[in-house]
Amino acid sequence: MKAQVNEIKQGLQHFSGTDMFYQIPLTRTRFTNGIKYLVEAAECFWLVTDTSIIAKSLMEKSYFITIDFKRLTEEEQQKLGCQATITYGDGNGTIFETHKYRVTDFPLDELRLYFIDNTLLLPSEY
Repeated sequence: MKAQVNEIKQGLQHFSGTDMFYQIPLTRTRFTNGIKYLVEAAECFWLVTDTSIIAKSLMEKSYFITIDFKRLTEEEQQKLGCQATITYGDGNGTIFETHKYRVTDFPLDELRLYFIDNTLLLPSEY
């Protein structure tokens, strides 16, 4: 698992901007090359689908949404009753929503994504 995590982290560092956009058919959310790499490397299409649906619902609150995935420590898991959280904010300290995930197979401990103009992207692609 650690080798996979290191490979994903190294792979994510290679993305800046994007030359192609992809689309989630159900939601019509666009996503970048970096997100496509993440989906394939981490097998996490669920993450892209979930975050795009929630971020779209928050567009009235802010045109720019930060999305922060965090795997919790064992102590935090005991306290909150979940394995991970995804927090949606405006990037300036305002938190709009936090969603709990009882179980996750996402290999990274933390990840930040951006959602702007109906597009999900890595911070390095902004």
